[in-house]
Amino acid sequence: MKKLILGLLAATVIPAAAAAQGTDPVSASIRAQYGPVKANIIASAEQMPAEDYDFQPTPEVRTFGQLIGHLAFAQFSICSGLVGEASPRPGNLEAQLTTKAELVEAITEAFKFCDSAYADATDATLGDEVAFFGSTSVRHYPLTYALVHANEHYGNIVTYMRLKGMVPPSSQGN
Repeated sequence: MKKLILGLLAATVIPAAAAAQGTDPVSASIRAQYGPVKANIIASAEQMPAEDYDFQPTPEVRTFGQLIGHLAFAQFSICSGLVGEASPRPGNLEAQLTTKAELVEAITEAFKFCDSAYADATDATLGDEVAFFGSTSVRHYPLTYALVHANEHYGNIVTYMRLKGMVPPSSQGN
């Protein structure tokens, strides 16, 4: 009896949850992940003092500024294939940009460049072929790859901020 009740519950709750996300639950879930990581990374770049953009926890890792430049470059590169446009900021941004102002502008612009790739994705288009790092892939892969990459580096950012005695945006209770 218990298994029957659980089965009936799952049969009604799971489809209801998918319906609550609309007709495109997969792309909606990808968009739901994009917003917070975008907000956290931009807020971190803004929050870190300019004098700490050259902070490097160990010689083997990037400085905070290089990390933000790397993220901006990655977002531009990945999303250029998704939106079918050349990157407006090609090249090694972690080497090209060195000031807080330049890097905050670049990371903000990079996420803005990606906004339409996430906003326009539907479950029906997730299987479409797009350019991805000199090859092709289905749209779903670069969308989720960009999220994983951004979240991975947000974890690095959190460590940099904690080492500087700062509370990262995701822990500020907003």
